[in-house]
Amino acid sequence: MSIDPSSIPNFGGQPEQQPTGPEGPVVPDQDLVKQLLDQMELKYVIDEEGDLAAPWEQFRTYFMFRGEEEQQIFSVRTFYDRPHGLDDKAKLLEAIDDWNRRTLWPKAYTHTHDDGTVRLIGEASMLVGTGVALEHFVSSTVSWVRASIEFDKWIVEQLGLESEIDESGDDKPDDEG
Repeated sequence: MSIDPSSIPNFGGQPEQQPTGPEGPVVPDQDLVKQLLDQMELKYVIDEEGDLAAPWEQFRTYFMFRGEEEQQIFSVRTFYDRPHGLDDKAKLLEAIDDWNRRTLWPKAYTHTHDDGTVRLIGEASMLVGTGVALEHFVSSTVSWVRASIEFDKWIVEQLGLESEIDESGDDKPDDEG
C-alpha cells in the first residue's frame, strides 16, 4: 500500500535551517525541540510539568515526551481554547470527523469539561525511543505545528467564526512567555 503524496497536507516549505547532527538515528529530546522552535522563530515556555508549549492567542501547542526509554513517545498536542457549548458538540463532531477523514494530522477530538464547555484538541505522535532519522523528526514536527495552525483556521471557517478572528487577530503567536 502506498500513500498518495497529494493526500498529505502541505502548509509551506521547511524552515530555512534545520538542525544538523549525527548520521543515523537519534533519540530526540527537549533540547532538540527547543532548537527547532528557535529556528521556526516560535516563542515557547516550559509549563509546570516541564513540557514545552508554544502559545498562540486561541490555542497552545505542547511538545511532550512520555514513556520510558525504548517505548518513549513524542507527542505534539494542541489545546484549542475557544469554548463551545454542549449543544454545539454534534456539529463539532461532524466537522472534526470530516477533518480526520481528509487529513493525516493532527487527529482532532473533543473534550467536555465539568462545566459543560467543549474544547477541541489536536494530536500527532511518533515512537522515538529506539531512534529516528533527524530529518524525519524535524519535518514531522514542523508539519504537525503547521497543521495545528491550519486546523484552527479550518475549524473557524467550518463553524463560521471568521468575525471572531478578525476581532482578536488569533492567527498571531501570543507575545506572553
